[in-house]
Amino acid sequence: MAKGKSFSVTTLPGFTAIALTTFVLLYAPIVTMVIYSFNDSESVALWGGFSVRWYFEAWDNTQVQEATVRSLVIAVSAAVISTTVATMAALGTTRRGRFKGQTFIYVMINQPLMVPEIVTAVALLIFFATIKVATGYTGLAYLILAHSAFCVPFAYLPIRARLEGMDLALETAASDLYARPWQTFRHVTLPLMMPGIAAGAMLAFVISLDDVIITEFVKSAGQDTLPTYMLGQLRRAITPEVNAISTALLALTVLLLTAFFILNRKRD
Repeated sequence: MAKGKSFSVTTLPGFTAIALTTFVLLYAPIVTMVIYSFNDSESVALWGGFSVRWYFEAWDNTQVQEATVRSLVIAVSAAVISTTVATMAALGTTRRGRFKGQTFIYVMINQPLMVPEIVTAVALLIFFATIKVATGYTGLAYLILAHSAFCVPFAYLPIRARLEGMDLALETAASDLYARPWQTFRHVTLPLMMPGIAAGAMLAFVISLDDVIITEFVKSAGQDTLPTYMLGQLRRAITPEVNAISTALLALTVLLLTAFFILNRKRD
């Protein structure tokens, strides 16, 4: 009996046209934005010649500088906190046998990924507003904690994937050679899972750096991050300066995500 051919979606009629149309719709606006970030005109719609003036304008803008520093402080802090929590959670849910309630723990850790971000933002707004009223403190710590909570599942997934792909034989051998649990973790488990930790930290950093909704709901006056500053500019007068900032953020994001995928694929 002849063996049937395997089905492939690429053989369906119109697949190529649909794929090309999808890519154009996804990336044409981004390419247009990058091109117009080098526009010499003050209009975002009229081309006035090639120039990098708007990159220098953004670089010399005091508000952009403050918002950038604030964004980096929040993103780095959130990445460190969320990655630390995610690492402990991944170790607790993978380096042992199955236990009662394990599925529920998975669901709770990944809950921010399932719930619309606006719901998480409203919940954080109510929670932190109560604390602000009780303490009178309105500092940057609320944004850091809010971003950290939201970034935990993003850091958890690559770390858990790395741990699940690791063989327990080396850790077992270390225990057989009388290594204490901490020594086994420090010299065997941690070095092996570092690619996953680094990938999780970079992903958390990118998610925090690009966040708008949670930041808008939680921040106090004078705490604009770079994305919320850009949103405010779009509500006023739009200039190619916004395109230049967006292009710089895009370049940073692509760089970090490329490193994330390289580290996440590393197994040895």
